[in-house]
Amino acid sequence: MSKTLVQQLLASFSKIGLGEMDNVKLMNRVDTKFVLTTDQFYEVLPKLSEHYDVVEINGKSILSYESLYYDNEELDFYHDHHKKRLNRVKIRYRKYLDSDISFLEIKHKYKGRTNKMRIPSEDLFDELPEEHVKFIDDSVDLSFTQDLIPTLVNNYRRITLVGKELNERLTIDIDLSFKKGEQTESLDHIAIAELKQVKVSRKSPFFALMKERQIRPLRLSKYCIGLLQFSNTEDVKYNRFKKKLLKIDKLKGNVANCC
Repeated sequence: MSKTLVQQLLASFSKIGLGEMDNVKLMNRVDTKFVLTTDQFYEVLPKLSEHYDVVEINGKSILSYESLYYDNEELDFYHDHHKKRLNRVKIRYRKYLDSDISFLEIKHKYKGRTNKMRIPSEDLFDELPEEHVKFIDDSVDLSFTQDLIPTLVNNYRRITLVGKELNERLTIDIDLSFKKGEQTESLDHIAIAELKQVKVSRKSPFFALMKERQIRPLRLSKYCIGLLQFSNTEDVKYNRFKKKLLKIDKLKGNVANCC
């Protein structure tokens, strides 16, 4: 996506800093995701300025991220998601590239709620340091912590919006790309919007905009979708993700037809 155009669209937003996000950290929350085409993203973004502030850090409102996901050789985290298990875990390093700050993060999803735990990390490690293994063991009940290995790298740029009227946060990820070994794939034709709330409230201005445009929520894991970009070399089940993959491919076709 055009960084210049996105910056122009963000110009009408009121800016806030990290210190003003304390009330909307929402480490225990409900997430609702939507997938938009590039054109939908460009059309919707300016309409959000009335209801949301944009987070700005060191003069930047579009920030670059890198995530390194862990799983075991059997890809149990992936398969737990595919099986729609109500109790599942995701482990990753996340690096904020603009500020060179990294965290080890655990996302524990239980009965529709997401509990996020994290600790600072010096970098993204291919082999988990002992103190990070201990943090994982102390945080979640896993039988295979010692077997965790890096499985996928994800890069993207993120815009973070904070509700003016409601206690909610909206992140919009653009320019997604994935790397597995020497292979790379990109999903730069879509934007993934994620609404984070204490509990689902359709009074959200963003929900209203999505409803007007008949854009339905789509349960989507960047980790799972990223792995499936390399499905020709991975022996993984994906039946329950077929509709999501078809949706993403359809959106890509829409972009190709309109541009």
